[in-house]
Amino acid sequence: MKPTSQLPVTILGLGIMGSGMARRLLSATFPLTVYNRNREKCLPMAADGAFIAGTPREAASRSKIVLSMVADDAASRSVWLCEEGALAGASRNSVLIECSTLSVDWIRELAAAATASGCQFLDAPVTGSKPQAVSGELLFLVGGSAEAIDTARPAFSAMGRDVIHLGPTGSGALMKLINNFLCGVQAASFAEGLALIDAAGLDRAKAMAILAGGAPGSGIVKRVAERVTAVDFNPNFALRWMAKDLAYAIEGASGKGVALPVAKAALATFQKAIAEGYGDEDFSAVTKLPGRRTGS
Repeated sequence: MKPTSQLPVTILGLGIMGSGMARRLLSATFPLTVYNRNREKCLPMAADGAFIAGTPREAASRSKIVLSMVADDAASRSVWLCEEGALAGASRNSVLIECSTLSVDWIRELAAAATASGCQFLDAPVTGSKPQAVSGELLFLVGGSAEAIDTARPAFSAMGRDVIHLGPTGSGALMKLINNFLCGVQAASFAEGLALIDAAGLDRAKAMAILAGGAPGSGIVKRVAERVTAVDFNPNFALRWMAKDLAYAIEGASGKGVALPVAKAALATFQKAIAEGYGDEDFSAVTKLPGRRTGS
């Protein structure tokens, strides 16, 4: 790897998002350590100069900035707090960053553990999916201290288009859940609209163009319509992860005395789609529930 003045960074988790983020750091000449449960996913990064760690603990010991991008609370707990977890290897004053979309309760528990170990902690989930991770156009929604953000800013800049500091620990996690439950509700409602379009015998292509081009045409509606038209459900963001985020949002809102009945209805729709076998497809596959045809 070329000589660089950049702080060394570790990425834990090389799924769809983590691998794109790792590529961005490598292209910006950050000394990079990677860890993934399936070591095979790390090999392409090693060919470009990344160090492959055998455990999260070893990975964290090599860097001042340690970033996790994993599936859910359970995966995050394992990668940070297991016997060979990253927290055990992190040096004092390291900046630990959880970029996964997780529950606010778990984020606060993890932040407390990081603080007890003498580390700084940021919750920094992102908006965007695979294309934005690859192109470095992610938006980081961050909770934590301004000092820690300043330390991590060069790495954030390599991976994303902006960093929004939303407040203390948990603020980024909560904002991401709000963002995603709104996305899930829109996708589920579009699926219902599509079912009605088909049942009524309306011209599907014309109807979807009206919806996507008119007042309902949010970015999510446009994205789902494009996927349905192309009959392309390869995952940029898996359907089961949308269900997970809806569930975390409902749980977090309940803790604050706020009911999310529309989000609960959307979650039921996504859970039905998972039961029908669509969980590993893109979340737009919610339109494939029985009675909802895909394609023309």
